[in-house]
Amino acid sequence: QVQLVESGGGLVQAGGSLRLSCAASGRTFSNYGMGWFRQAPGKEREFVAAINWSGGITSYADSVKGRFTISRDNAKNTVYLQMNSLKAEDTAVYYCARSRTSLYRQVVYEYDYWGQGTQVTVSS
Repeated sequence: QVQLVESGGGLVQAGGSLRLSCAASGRTFSNYGMGWFRQAPGKEREFVAAINWSGGITSYADSVKGRFTISRDNAKNTVYLQMNSLKAEDTAVYYCARSRTSLYRQVVYEYDYWGQGTQVTVSS
């Protein structure tokens, strides 16, 4: 069983930064792509960023491109999301997830394990 635990969320002013972390259990972390999604109240869960198994390929939603950076440390079984220049519209619960394959994916159904989420609130 794989467990994903997010941390690093909180309250920040617009223009500020936060770094989210997602620690994964299990020995096969480096075999899988990882992703970050977010869900705001009353909205569907949406793709934010994804990274392939090695960290060599990344993908971002247009809304965060140039502001967010996804990375991973396979030695620590951890994936990160560095969020800069935060906006009020970035407010949401952020979830990390494990891809079904070694590749990165941009859709919810391509991920089979999810964390419990961490709240990010950006005040304007």
